[in-house]
Amino acid sequence: MIQVHAGAERYRGGDPEAGIETLHAFSFGPHYDPANLRFGALIACNEERLAPGAGFDEHPHRDTEIVTWVVEGELTHRDSTGHETTVGPGDLARLTAADGVRHIERNDGPEPLRFVQMWLAPTEFGGTPSYDVVRGLTDNAPYAVPRAGATLHVRRLAAGESTEVPAAPRVYVQVVRGELRLGEDVLVSGDAVRLTEERGALLRAERPAECLVWEMGAEPRYV
Repeated sequence: MIQVHAGAERYRGGDPEAGIETLHAFSFGPHYDPANLRFGALIACNEERLAPGAGFDEHPHRDTEIVTWVVEGELTHRDSTGHETTVGPGDLARLTAADGVRHIERNDGPEPLRFVQMWLAPTEFGGTPSYDVVRGLTDNAPYAVPRAGATLHVRRLAAGESTEVPAAPRVYVQVVRGELRLGEDVLVSGDAVRLTEERGALLRAERPAECLVWEMGAEPRYV
């Protein structure tokens, strides 16, 4: 089964007056949609745009794997375990909230910031929080999130190039930029596709494109 979700239909959140614009692909916060709570381990996929100087004040997380992909600008991260770093375009960051962590996310740079942040439910709870950054994640370096039973692939395609969607029970594709075709569907920045038990599906770039592809198991198991 293939389900296309248009980026224009995402729920708008954030605080535009404070320089924060957010687009939610799933039920989130005050926006409750019982038919769109999650897909596999994925429980949130938020596109965030922060103006220079804007950001999220210190707030808590628990029992969540938070993966962040910076598209443009620089994201400053600080957390209660002592980590402080700047994440740039093409960098991937993962915060394992485990039994509890507090963090701050800000745009301390001079340019607008855009990033995609994805939350995954872990298959086991508790543990020690951790933070990881991969600089310049390449197409041929899949990033595994073992605690969620999921693997992220970054795909950057020139016009006319194709890539096969992983043959996994569940696959989530988020278009970050450019234009892709999947069968008869044309996908642009912000669009997403949810594939269940599909084999041999191809993504073809109509224009230079970048997308995030999550490969997940059938049903999450929790212990």
